[in-house]
Amino acid sequence: MWLADGWKDYEVLDCSEGEKLERWGDKILVRPDPQVIWKTEKRDRLWNNFDGHYHRSNKGGGEWEFRNVPDKWHIDYKFESRRVPGEKKLSFWLQPFTFKHTGLFPEQAVNWDFFGKLIADEKAKNPEREIKVLNLFAYTGGATLAAAAAGASVTHVDASKGMVSWAKDNAVLSGLSDAPVRYFVDDCVKLVEREIRRGNRYDGIIMDPPSYGRGPKGEIWKIEDSVYDFIKLTERLVSDKPLFFLLNSYTTGLQPAVMKYMLETEIVKKHGGRAEADEIGLPVTSTGLVLPCGASARIVF
Repeated sequence: MWLADGWKDYEVLDCSEGEKLERWGDKILVRPDPQVIWKTEKRDRLWNNFDGHYHRSNKGGGEWEFRNVPDKWHIDYKFESRRVPGEKKLSFWLQPFTFKHTGLFPEQAVNWDFFGKLIADEKAKNPEREIKVLNLFAYTGGATLAAAAAGASVTHVDASKGMVSWAKDNAVLSGLSDAPVRYFVDDCVKLVEREIRRGNRYDGIIMDPPSYGRGPKGEIWKIEDSVYDFIKLTERLVSDKPLFFLLNSYTTGLQPAVMKYMLETEIVKKHGGRAEADEIGLPVTSTGLVLPCGASARIVF
């Protein structure tokens, strides 16, 4: 398992009975997690002294119970940046919103570290080279900031105008407002098709598709039905000297071996490189064990 264990401002304190107890900076949240099927004893007093608790409804969805949560706050992640001398952190605004989310998936830090090092090492060897990265289903921009901080030029794509605006705010907070990032509110499939027609190519491609979603004009995305064809399409954007290709999934049925198989047959077969896949996870302070948080497959060229 690939472990996101570099956080100082975030921590999974405990998890039991379908919930996880988390520290986000100085705020304690309790949120549901379908992976947590065990029923261990909840010894930490913070289970009852939370700042925010998302309660699931038996009818679907749920609602927040807040005791001491501001409209928004931020946390930092230490990141070895080559672009900004002396800058050693990425910063993210947090805001609890519908269906338990806060605007950040901390487990993705393991992927930020992975491709950030590849970009930074390449820039160290070839300072004049422009490294172009495409971030698809880019959400609030964690991967975008990591790639930009490492020295890449990034194309950030998400179908939600609100999420793209949030990503821009995170860039400002991280001191990366002047970074070479192009932001697009668009359907990812349609943007990839346009980039192919324009002859654009990318040295790094990040793909973090939702299990289910809709584009800005009602386009339907269901990962099991769509991801293979989308990988085949996006393969046409891989440059002549690529660095990496990353696929992430939170869909239970999409196992790491399945993800690796698709990358092997559609990317490695045509462009070379080495593919690997595994679960990603977060350490749990109370037990010393690991909470699984999805899976990733990646190619290093």
